[in-house]
Amino acid sequence: MTPRKLNVLVYTGTGTTVESVKHAIFTLRRLLSPNYAVIPITESVLLKEPWAPTCALLVFPGGADLGYCRVLNGEGNSIISQYVRRGGAYLGFCAGGYYGSKRCEFEVGDKHLEVVGSRELAFFPGICRGGAFKGFQYQSEKGARAARIDVKENAFKDAGAVPQIFTSYYNGGGVFVASGPDNGDVEILASYADEINVDGGEQKAALVYCKVGQGAAILTGPHPEFAAVNLSPHHDVDGYDELIASLRADDNARTTFLKACLTKLGLDVSQDSSGVPSLSRLHLSSLISSDVDDLLHSWEDIISKEDGEEYIRADHDTFHLQKPETRWTMDELKDSLPTNDSAGELTSISSSEQPMIDYTTITKQIVTHENAWPEAKVTPYFNHNAFYASLKDYRMIEKESEEWGSHLMYGEVVTSTNTLLEKNYKLLSKLPSGFTLVATTQVAARGRGSNVWVSPAGALIMSTVINHPAHLASTRPIVFIPYLASIAIVDAIKTYDRGYDELPVKLKWPNDIYARDPNSSSSPPAYVKIGGILANCSYSSGSYQIVLGIGINTANQRPTTSLNALLPSHLAPFRVEKLIARILTRIETLYKTFVRRGFTRDMEYDYYKHWLHGRQIVTLEAQGGVRARIVGITTDWGMLKAEELGNDDKPTGKMWALQSDENSFDFFKGLVKRKI
Repeated sequence: MTPRKLNVLVYTGTGTTVESVKHAIFTLRRLLSPNYAVIPITESVLLKEPWAPTCALLVFPGGADLGYCRVLNGEGNSIISQYVRRGGAYLGFCAGGYYGSKRCEFEVGDKHLEVVGSRELAFFPGICRGGAFKGFQYQSEKGARAARIDVKENAFKDAGAVPQIFTSYYNGGGVFVASGPDNGDVEILASYADEINVDGGEQKAALVYCKVGQGAAILTGPHPEFAAVNLSPHHDVDGYDELIASLRADDNARTTFLKACLTKLGLDVSQDSSGVPSLSRLHLSSLISSDVDDLLHSWEDIISKEDGEEYIRADHDTFHLQKPETRWTMDELKDSLPTNDSAGELTSISSSEQPMIDYTTITKQIVTHENAWPEAKVTPYFNHNAFYASLKDYRMIEKESEEWGSHLMYGEVVTSTNTLLEKNYKLLSKLPSGFTLVATTQVAARGRGSNVWVSPAGALIMSTVINHPAHLASTRPIVFIPYLASIAIVDAIKTYDRGYDELPVKLKWPNDIYARDPNSSSSPPAYVKIGGILANCSYSSGSYQIVLGIGINTANQRPTTSLNALLPSHLAPFRVEKLIARILTRIETLYKTFVRRGFTRDMEYDYYKHWLHGRQIVTLEAQGGVRARIVGITTDWGMLKAEELGNDDKPTGKMWALQSDENSFDFFKGLVKRKI
């Protein structure tokens, strides 16, 4: 099963600057979402994790490339080079451009700044010589300028229209100079339109495209990823306000050019020019509407009253409690940043105007619905009537399902359902088991580790609270709760209604949801990821509080496929409201059985029935290349159980218990071992 390349990895380790990393991630997420996940990584990931099979683009932002050399020379650069030569793509901004060239010549003759030497990657078989313009100072904007860039339109024949010239932020970058005869593997994409202060040859190449084996690299001297909206004023730097104004005036041309560069590297660029949507209100409701009042009463000691308004000032976020009839107050509109649209709950600002946002500074508005469920026109992307009706119907099937989903909070656009619960311990400690937060869109969705991205509409997004008694932890380990959730998700999909039981949905250990790729005709069938589970845990008053986050691509076929794409024409598309109700009723039943009886043989059988790995032979790289056959999971701590194979794939008698390495790349590499 060959994984799709859906990750764009941005190096954030030794040598990078915070500002360069922020600009790179900000811009790439807006140009590539939802087709790719833009993920920050460190040198540890590059050196130790099997990142290459799912990487569509490796990005090295600005900074100081000597830091890159220090931690990656040798093994690291060998891994990067092999990745590109085998069909990968590399994008190096400024310092990343120096780093990707055969030789770096920076500020030659300046005893404080001079950096001269060969570089191992050598994607560009020549010299990157800089700074192209005078005045560079480390950790300073005094050498920054708005550089005019002359685009070589012929280099973008297959990548769409490009501007003839555009303005780019520049600070210390180089010019690419061929050191020998013309090389057919190098194309100049753009040149500096202004006179530069070093010998840049006839072309004064500002950006180059380099064919490297089966892959390619684009190296830049300027910073086309820097958006004017994210540049702060520097009153100590003469002309900096004019610099920002010049970049802002030419922002569309800059964005168009960068899209063409990404397309030339083989990426599928988003054509949607809208930016990240602003946060919407959170709507708190209950199956029995009057129960909202009881829930609010249980929050009494964490609610503060200020100028007649009620707030929860939690650990990570501040929440403003409002009644439906008072939600359009001027105070709310004044406090909301960016401004929310009173007509439809969701607004967005064009990507050229919207800056990076610190979402922790925005007060989250909770509208409490104590008399009736939210009307459809208030939450047009989530029908509360459909959800609660489905919850009642499925509870008739699942006799032990009586509580979970009774309290629901929904937001059309939120930061992250897991973050809003798990990071706000003061609020989390007051929530009952089964309290569920649902969203249509997340602007800071969380994955494993530090993975964060924009999660677009079309996915089922939910987080549920589970209070697991601490005295059960030794006999009912919480590690099994994500297993229960994964079983519940597949069961819910297959029992959604009549006719859905044959949908090709599977589990990938430990808790990812996969579906057969409807666009693939390979044999055996190819499976792609359509969902996953993220569990966060804390402890309070004798219970472990688990925030169980679930994401399933229900309708949006990017970046892989969706549940709806699997359906034959005679079956109705999945409704998110109904599927959430089915998942909640199923997992509540499984959890209550788990509390009574532990992880039973029936649960283990159900897990195996759905998973992809039965009798699969894998190579355990961390164990020196040992071959092993997967035979199940351990029933004590839920680790993967595999029997070692010798010659002719016969068992040697040795068993391995393997636990996840907590990365989101190729699970079957880099496993951590423990002998049984």
